[in-house]
Amino acid sequence: MSGLAQQLRSLTQVTGGVGLVRLGQASVALAGGGCLVLIDPFLSPYPDRLVPPPLDPVELDCVDVVLVTHEHWDHLDGAACAAIARVALQATFLCPEPVVDQLVAAGVPAERVRGARPGETYALAGVTVWPVAAKHGLHAQDAYSFAAVDGVPRFLGYVVELTGVRLYHAGDTIPYEGLEEAVGALEPDVALLPINGRDWYRERLDIVGNLDAREAAQLAAAIVAELLVPLHYDMFAANRADPGELVRFVRERELALGVLVLPVGHPAVICPARRRGR
Repeated sequence: MSGLAQQLRSLTQVTGGVGLVRLGQASVALAGGGCLVLIDPFLSPYPDRLVPPPLDPVELDCVDVVLVTHEHWDHLDGAACAAIARVALQATFLCPEPVVDQLVAAGVPAERVRGARPGETYALAGVTVWPVAAKHGLHAQDAYSFAAVDGVPRFLGYVVELTGVRLYHAGDTIPYEGLEEAVGALEPDVALLPINGRDWYRERLDIVGNLDAREAAQLAAAIVAELLVPLHYDMFAANRADPGELVRFVRERELALGVLVLPVGHPAVICPARRRGR
């Protein structure tokens, strides 16, 4: 077992905060209170990756919950999810309702996959999850929308509560009317947000964009998060961003917001000063 896999196992014993490990792109691990949660575990080797997978998914036999935000292959990594399902027999997988069939087709047993929609609350292995709609697109020509199927968004973010700490992982999204209110009502302590932005040149390559650094900072401040951890800026040469721009913007605007630029594979324990009595 690799050192990182052992560290993740150890972090599940955290009780005074949440263990957080960034795994590259939008992939993170959250641990504490005896639970290990993965969000968008992108762990398969691809020739264009600038950051290699920090561990092998077959090492993740202690995973309890896997959250998938949408079906793009750097978020729904079918091979990685199937491998995790084989070794972590206790793991439950949660994804947008319109994406359930794709996760099952990838090799995750249907009885272990749950479809999610905004407005519902999911209690999974000691973890509470609230889905939030994300505005994205399968391709540049259909961006930016919720791509709802029978009224259920195809793209989601999640607010996750673990050991009394709430974290908002936005998935892939741009700002939209009502997003601040929907997330702010759930009172997240930590915001995990993409910062790679979007532009005509990348959209011409069919790269659907996200929040940029300034939008991420403004969203995190608007939802009164205590800490912002940037995601989705390091993996592919055509779709990178500078987290330094985020740090500079927060400082220049004097936002009441901490920023943690977390290297891939380096664990941190997040202990928000404000626990709101949870």
